[in-house]
Parts: sequence; C-alpha cells; structure tokens
Amino acid sequence: MVSTGSTTRGKTANRGRTNKSETPDAPPPRGTARRARFRGWFSPRLTPYLMVLPALLLELLVHIIPMIVGIWMSFVELTQFYIRQWSSAPWAGLNNYKVALDVHSPIGRDLFHSFSITIVYTLLVVAVSWSLGMSAALVLQRTFRGRGVLRTMFLVPYALPIYAGVITWSFMFQRDNGLINHVLVNNLHIMDSASFWLIGNKAFFSMAVIAIWRSWPFAFLMLTAGMQSIPPDMYDASAVDGAGVWRQARHITIAMLTPVNVVLVLMLFLWTFNDFNTPFVLFGPTAPKSADIISIHIYSNSFVSWNFGLGSAMSVLLLLFLLVVTSVWLLTFGRRARRA
Repeated sequence: MVSTGSTTRGKTANRGRTNKSETPDAPPPRGTARRARFRGWFSPRLTPYLMVLPALLLELLVHIIPMIVGIWMSFVELTQFYIRQWSSAPWAGLNNYKVALDVHSPIGRDLFHSFSITIVYTLLVVAVSWSLGMSAALVLQRTFRGRGVLRTMFLVPYALPIYAGVITWSFMFQRDNGLINHVLVNNLHIMDSASFWLIGNKAFFSMAVIAIWRSWPFAFLMLTAGMQSIPPDMYDASAVDGAGVWRQARHITIAMLTPVNVVLVLMLFLWTFNDFNTPFVLFGPTAPKSADIISIHIYSNSFVSWNFGLGSAMSVLLLLFLLVVTSVWLLTFGRRARRA
C-alpha cells in the first residue's frame, strides 16, 4: 500500500510538470520589440556620435558651408553687376589674390597698411590685457575683505553687451560733450582744448582703449581660475626658503599657469585680430586711416565697394595667416605647456 501511494503521487507530480511544460509561453508585452530596436539605435558605441551630431550640423551650417562659399567667391568676379545672378559671375582664377597682394597697386598698399595696423593693434591689446589680467589675479589671489566685490566689478566689462559698451565709449569720446575731454580739459587741466578722439591718428588709441577695456576681464577670469589649481603648500614652502612675493609670482604662479597662458594668449590674439564690432560700432563702415584694421577693411571692400570677389580673397588670405600663426604657436608653446 505504501509503494502504491507513492507511485500514485509520483505520477501526479510528473503529470503536473508535463502539463506545466506543455503550456505555451505568454505573449510579450506591447512595445517590447519597439523598445529593443530603440535601444539598438542608442547602443554604447553610437551614443557619443549621436550626442555630437547636433553640434556638427550647426558647425556645418554656420561655418563650413559659408567658408566653402567664400572660397568659391574669391575665384570669381562677383561685383555689383552680378549680385542678382551671382552664380553666373565670370571666373577670375587667382586674379583677386594677385590684386590683393600687389603692394605696388593702391588696393595692395591699402591692404598691407591695414594688415600692419592690425598687427600693432593686436599686439598692444593682447599685451596690455594680459598684464592687467595677471596683475588683478595676483592681487586678488589672497583672501581679504571685499575680494568678491572687486572680482564682480572687474568682470562687468566682460558681461556687458559689446554694442552697449562701445556705444557708451563713443559718447564719452565725443569732442564737445564727451566725458573724456571734460575731465582732461576742465577738471585736470591736462589739455588746453578739446580733442577729436574718433578721427585722425587718435582714433587708433581710442579703439585700443576700448578693446583693452573689453578683453582684460576675460584674461583676469582665466588666470584666476588657473590659480585655483596651484597648491598653497608651494607658496608656504617657498616662503620658508626665503622667496619673496615677486619670486613666488615668477617661479610658481606664472610657471604653473603656462598651459593656461598658451590657450589664453592665443584666444586673445585671434579675437583681437578678427575684431569687427569695436571699429564698426565706433566709426561705421569706413574707419579712419589710423584705425583701419583688416576686418573693417575687408568689410569696406565687400559691402561698400561692392567687390565681393576681392573681399573674399582677402578673407581667405586672413584665414591662411591665422592658421599659420595658430599652428606655429601650438607647435612652439604647446610642448612646453605639456611638459609643465
């Protein structure tokens, strides 16, 4: 009887297992296959490319395609007579480049004069902006009461809209009602009569002052951020060894900021060399001879003289020059920055 009962229970259990295994699986929930395909598109290998895709499309539309069109325009005679049918402009080959580089012609001489002014303007603005930014960053490196207020005040020129700032400076530089002449003539009595700051040779210095006022807060911001990565123990150890403030600034601060300075100086150079907003807002489409930097010069040849082919050739020459400068700068100082 015992064996018979156990046999019966075993058959019952086997029958239950057999029925359970023969039962068909339940259908998958709705949307499972769709979610699987969706996860397949966003695989770990494709995710980085999908994230970069919007930026690549914007870069293509905003920079790459206009640059290619500009290069094509530099090889055609696109003047005011072909604006409506620009695609039918006659082929010029390298003629626009020859005209721009011919220093014996008026156009070539003017371009070389503008290029020379731009070099002096850029070196002056970059040198003074970096010096002011470094000085302010060194002064505000140590903690004292009111440091946050000073940092905020120093960053105001960088935070202001560029057009608002330049327009304000243009009113200040006015001859009859400007603040600059009022202070120099009536208050300080440095000058005998009011001066024209926006015409003649003084226009260059007016433009440089505004560019420095706009640029040095950025240098201050970058250098201040770089100083946060310098360990305070290095200053304490150098002070024990007898190093003063100037030796610490030279051998510790500036040396440790070499990677930051390589990028900062290059960015200031490129921004200043391509500066268009400052002279355009300050002087209009035609700047004085002393302030005719290359960006406003190219604009004048393109949109005032209506010679877009020549203006495009000048733009391509400017692009090649900046590419050479950038490559030489990074090859020369990039290795030192990596060693530092």
